[in-house]
Amino acid sequence: MSPASSDDGVTGRDDAPGSVFARLDRPAGEHTRIALVADPHVSTRAEGTSKLFEETLDHFEAALADIETRDVDAVLSPGDLTKDGEPWNYEAVDEALADLDVPFLAVPGNHDVPKERDEHETPGLGRFTERYTPDDPVSRGPDGLSFRTRVGGLDVFGLNSAGTAERLFDSHEGHVEARQREWLADELETAETPVVLVHHNLPAITEQLDAHREAVEPEFADIPAMADPEPFVETVADGDVELVLAGHYHIPTTGVSGGVREVTVPTTCSFPQSYLLADVTPEGTTVRLVSVADDTGLESAHARRVADSPTARGLTSVAAARLAAFPLVDER
Repeated sequence: MSPASSDDGVTGRDDAPGSVFARLDRPAGEHTRIALVADPHVSTRAEGTSKLFEETLDHFEAALADIETRDVDAVLSPGDLTKDGEPWNYEAVDEALADLDVPFLAVPGNHDVPKERDEHETPGLGRFTERYTPDDPVSRGPDGLSFRTRVGGLDVFGLNSAGTAERLFDSHEGHVEARQREWLADELETAETPVVLVHHNLPAITEQLDAHREAVEPEFADIPAMADPEPFVETVADGDVELVLAGHYHIPTTGVSGGVREVTVPTTCSFPQSYLLADVTPEGTTVRLVSVADDTGLESAHARRVADSPTARGLTSVAAARLAAFPLVDER
């Protein structure tokens, strides 16, 4: 894969679609392009709600079709691939991925793992490991799902914050447990350009939603967040992790916790129906947002989202504010 010049001189490829989300000093190194797809919530037997369930598969397939034209090294997903872990929705995800000719690597979201209110049998995480994690990881964590792999010039670490049938079964909160952190700390000692993929967010992102609740939308609900995040933040900070990639909140945003930069990937399912394309070069990383819907689709999704609950309206307001402020950060 040979680097080429681009419109901004830093992406290292000759196509640079979408709007610039951020320009970061790190990661920096070997030319690498990754696509980031979050929270597709693929659903084939439901419709309605502001998640646009009837359109989720179309949006996911549109993202993959566009990614196929972008010369990426891999697609990374911080999870919530399915509506609620239904076997038939996992099958639809697999069918959509069948023709993808680059690795698709994911960690589970809180909607991908068994929960006590499910009325179906969610496939075990062994299936998730088999389908969506590396066949030959550099290392695999003690939970059997966490992984370390190499993507271009990046050391990519995937961590399961969403739980299992035995852990977080009664909650949609996230948590990175001690044995995962210990494994990660050991592996980071030999990583050159570490990037961590996890579903739930670091505190700086949750604080953005808290600020919106206080200033704008007092009825904005407390969305299940990462519980006891400080030990995890300390682990990634001590290991000099260059970037954390998360999803969960469905908004395009970024923040810094404990000195560690997080990029929160927007959802493909509802407003703003998009994915991120990240180009790593020796000068740093440029992240772009690529829409998977046309103008009418975006406008319709926005209208349905703001007419839903105070929480849906609040998330949409935050997303719209971030879109209007692009680039959210420019470290170069």
